Amino acid sequence: MTSHGQTPTANAMRRALKRARDGVALDVTEAAVLLQARGEDLADLTASAARVRDAGLAAAGRPGVITYSKSVFLPLTRLCRDKCHYCTFVTVPGKLRREGHGMYMSMDEVLDIARRGAELGCKEALITLGDKPEDRWPEARAWLEAEGYDDTLAYVRAVAIRILEETGLLPHLNPGVLSWTDFQRLKPVAPSMGMMLETTAERLWSEPGGPHHGSPDKEPAVRLRVLEDAGRSNVPFTSGLLIGIGETYEERAESLFALRRVQRAYHGIQELIIQNFRAKPDTAMRGMPDAELDDLVATVAVARHIMGPSGCLQAPPNLVDAEYARLIGAGIDDWGGVSPLTPDHVNPERPWPHIDELADKSAVAGFELRERLAVYPEFVRRGEPWLDPRVLPHVQALADPDTGLARTDVRPEGLPWQEPDEGFTPMGRTDLHRTIDTEGRTADRRDDFDEVYGDWQELRERAAPGMAPQRVDSDVREALGQAADDPTGLTDEQALALLHADGPALDALCRTADDVRRDAVGDEVTYIVTRNINFTNVCYTGCRFCAFAQRRTDADAFTLSLEQVADRAQQAWDVGAVEVCMQGGIHPDLPGTAYFDIARAVKERVPGIHVHAFSPMEVVNGATRTGMSIREWLTAAKEAGLDSIPGTAAEILDDEVRWILTKGKLPTATWVEVVKTAHEVGLGSTSTMMYGHVDQPRHWLGHLRLLADIQRSAQEKGVPGFSEFVTLPFIHTNAPVYLAGIARPGPTARENRAVTAMARLLLHLWIPNIQTSWVKLGTEGAAEMLRSGANDLGGTLMEETISRMAGSSYGSYRSIKDLVAIAEAAGRPARPRTTRYGEVPPERVEAAHASDGHLPDLLPVV
Repeated sequence: MTSHGQTPTANAMRRALKRARDGVALDVTEAAVLLQARGEDLADLTASAARVRDAGLAAAGRPGVITYSKSVFLPLTRLCRDKCHYCTFVTVPGKLRREGHGMYMSMDEVLDIARRGAELGCKEALITLGDKPEDRWPEARAWLEAEGYDDTLAYVRAVAIRILEETGLLPHLNPGVLSWTDFQRLKPVAPSMGMMLETTAERLWSEPGGPHHGSPDKEPAVRLRVLEDAGRSNVPFTSGLLIGIGETYEERAESLFALRRVQRAYHGIQELIIQNFRAKPDTAMRGMPDAELDDLVATVAVARHIMGPSGCLQAPPNLVDAEYARLIGAGIDDWGGVSPLTPDHVNPERPWPHIDELADKSAVAGFELRERLAVYPEFVRRGEPWLDPRVLPHVQALADPDTGLARTDVRPEGLPWQEPDEGFTPMGRTDLHRTIDTEGRTADRRDDFDEVYGDWQELRERAAPGMAPQRVDSDVREALGQAADDPTGLTDEQALALLHADGPALDALCRTADDVRRDAVGDEVTYIVTRNINFTNVCYTGCRFCAFAQRRTDADAFTLSLEQVADRAQQAWDVGAVEVCMQGGIHPDLPGTAYFDIARAVKERVPGIHVHAFSPMEVVNGATRTGMSIREWLTAAKEAGLDSIPGTAAEILDDEVRWILTKGKLPTATWVEVVKTAHEVGLGSTSTMMYGHVDQPRHWLGHLRLLADIQRSAQEKGVPGFSEFVTLPFIHTNAPVYLAGIARPGPTARENRAVTAMARLLLHLWIPNIQTSWVKLGTEGAAEMLRSGANDLGGTLMEETISRMAGSSYGSYRSIKDLVAIAEAAGRPARPRTTRYGEVPPERVEAAHASDGHLPDLLPVV
């Protein structure tokens, strides 16, 4: 049932219909008016919607085609922690036992249905289940433990792999609410996933008696976050609305616009399902009237106008009493999954139509029925990064390479689910670490610039509020006094005032920070003889600030072999290095165990060198690819030779900023989880902050406070924590987010001084070492930061590709003499250090000085 508000006037309806006919973008108010179109008005609305749909199909290369997926429906478990008032899919453990069922379908039951489906020509395995049943039902937890699974999603992953390997069907996963990390776990085993938004009407969830009351996973904000995380993770995703559950027309329109916003941002919604409510016996909503057919038709038509010609719209054919022509006329282009074998377990009283009947009804309406796969043809043709390399062969075996639709001449057959063979095959511009300083990059941007990062205009709109500077009313003099007396007592208001300091106040702030530095760590400026090794720059994460990432086919792309990595580590050792710092792109072909292989290769070649490697993003990538927990993966990496991790991939630890800076990187909470876990397993880390893009001082303050809290926790547990905090000024020159006109051109000199000084003050007692970056600031800039609270210059580096690809003009190597000169410019002595700021063995010092200034040619290995 839809809660009816005020009936629109005839004039409002005429105006909205005209805008729809003319192809003018609708707003929420106009959409709400059109949702109420009936009679001739509805015919007018559906006619214009059908024209929009037809234009989209023509542009997609399949005019006059309506699609469906031949599938089997696998209700993996009917237990759920939610209590939706209209649902008959969900049940309770006692009822399952009485009916002779287990808490979950067994693996044998799943595979039996999947095999029979494959014999009938099905190509999709629709895996549907309740949300996190183990959180509510002890019986579910006991079943999982008995079968050896940590949680329901671990079982979902295992089931999907067995289906791929033994039947060749493509899993489409509907496991409910997922986190960003959950998407990383499941993407390698399924080409597509889904979750209905249903509605953004929060009152239907929050108010007693509402259809979603008592269901934690039905909070609209939670479900919208899932849609965004799917987009960030490049997962082809199905969503949609359930209409007639008590929402108003305005709320329904707002739900459609929320879906459009997500689609504009990430281009990852492969289809929208517009599903009409059907009352079911034995539910709390059994007395509510079904959604009317006119209501469904109008909603489909309005959705078509809002989503545009490229949107894919589906309406389940088993819920409309054979009124197929009306739905086709309203603008759908897909019938969804239809099974010749299994019932619709969500609507068991509504059998699927026969495929021949569906084809006939579609033909009467002038459309040819064609089979598609679980993943839509647009995503089949896009390939990476939307399809993981481990499921890509399964998709390619069933897809027509020209159309992306299903091949009709093949039956699914099981294929191995395995890592690609290419792994550590050296390729591309492997001398980029050297030639970046002499020849530069091939172009200032990738040629997929306009597509890969999402919708730039939508991003500009989202970035604008966060970039607005806030007024600061706190007294700077009072804050300076507090900083001098006890910097640990600075309030947030005082800290913000100091982050905005300028002129004489900024000079006083930097002097205070320098005094605190002297008391904390003395006058010596430290540096480390190290080598950066970037083992690949192939990456599909979609970070909008990153100019380093390349597709495998780009001119500047490269991947090193294990031998090349070890060779570079050996060279570093030969010239006195005590550390190698190794990071790379999230290469889809590198297995999750590749990081272990890299650490092991370096340690086998150079046992004495410290391996400082793998950002939190790489840790999550490795863990999810292997199916290990973060703790298990870090423990295994440590056993393979990893000694510490860099605290990069932090950028700004505030998701308001992160989701503008990056499309697909890990969220703040996951970064914190990785770093804390690393500390707990005995791996120390650094910490960083990249600033000066779409951020403001309030974000810097929150970031620094969070780092202090993490370090406090490490100290209380007696585990290694942060060895240093590294300031990373944003290099804008080739950064996509700057080239798109969204980010500012890096921090100002004032901001660099203020950030360095406030890092010293806010991290006092927690992180003693503050590092400045000569790569990003140059000699004079680094010296100025040494006078503003910093005490460390970082490393000699020997090679540096990430900042140089972004446009840094300060080179890739500094000799020990160069670093000592920077310290002397700040009036300070210098000394070498180890990764954890210990004393360097005399043999290493001697080797470094013997080679200083005349390094060997740094491996343009082919």
